[in-house]
Amino acid sequence: MEKYISAFIIEFTSTLNWTLDSILFKVSWYNNYFWGLIVISLVVWLLEIIFPWRKNQSPIRKDFWMDGFYMFFNFFIFSILISGDYKVLGLLFNEIGITTKSLAVFNISNWPVGLQLVVFFVILDFVQWLTHVFLHKYEVLWRFHKVHHSVKEMGFAAHLRYHWMENILYKPLKTLGVMVLGGFEPEQAYIVHFIAIIIGHLNHANIRITWGPFKYILNNSVMHLYHHMKALPENKPKGINFGISLSIWDFLFKTNYVPDDNGEIELGFYNEENFPKGFLGQLLTGFRKN
Repeated sequence: MEKYISAFIIEFTSTLNWTLDSILFKVSWYNNYFWGLIVISLVVWLLEIIFPWRKNQSPIRKDFWMDGFYMFFNFFIFSILISGDYKVLGLLFNEIGITTKSLAVFNISNWPVGLQLVVFFVILDFVQWLTHVFLHKYEVLWRFHKVHHSVKEMGFAAHLRYHWMENILYKPLKTLGVMVLGGFEPEQAYIVHFIAIIIGHLNHANIRITWGPFKYILNNSVMHLYHHMKALPENKPKGINFGISLSIWDFLFKTNYVPDDNGEIELGFYNEENFPKGFLGQLLTGFRKN
């Protein structure tokens, strides 16, 4: 028991110190996820102000500040709080013979760096797409995912507006994706991280983006706005356009749907009237059937 407690404390302290060092510019710029998130957010927000898709929507839209807090809570505060638990779980799995190499399908460690990053990006994006489908398909998971879909005016910060349980729910399949790669993460994985943040912010931004012919590969703000539509198509009651960074999965599995691109649709979900409107209420929601 002592080694688990020690591992928990060490990992918690390490994650906390890393975050503080990031805030104080004591880590390399390309690994500084704290200031990287801020810079990306400010740039995308500026683009929203200059090129608004829905011109009647204020740059400081409904729930703007709450969504901004969600960004830092989910990316940093919760990561610090949960880091020790993940470390202990890793030790427990190791003791029963399950490691990050247990399900290795590919050994990409000797591949060219560019190819490593592409494979890493594609596999992780697919498992996140699949997790996203599950969040809509199963009621017990949808209860938590409702937080993300409670946004009524779409903007970049809504990207990271989600229930803290989603951090945990996404973890198993993301870990599985890394295990398929033999536990290998490219040294330049930070590139994938920042690309995912940029695409995610743009997908939620009040900017009309389709990527032209690349829309069949890259997710975009038009597709994702319809993902948040309240009145879903009758033949797709569990959701549409589940893409995270890539849209290709939706086209492959026939979950794509974009009837037009005027941007003026009602967002949310049915029976949302009694859903918590504030951060604390949303923090505690989802643990019992409505």
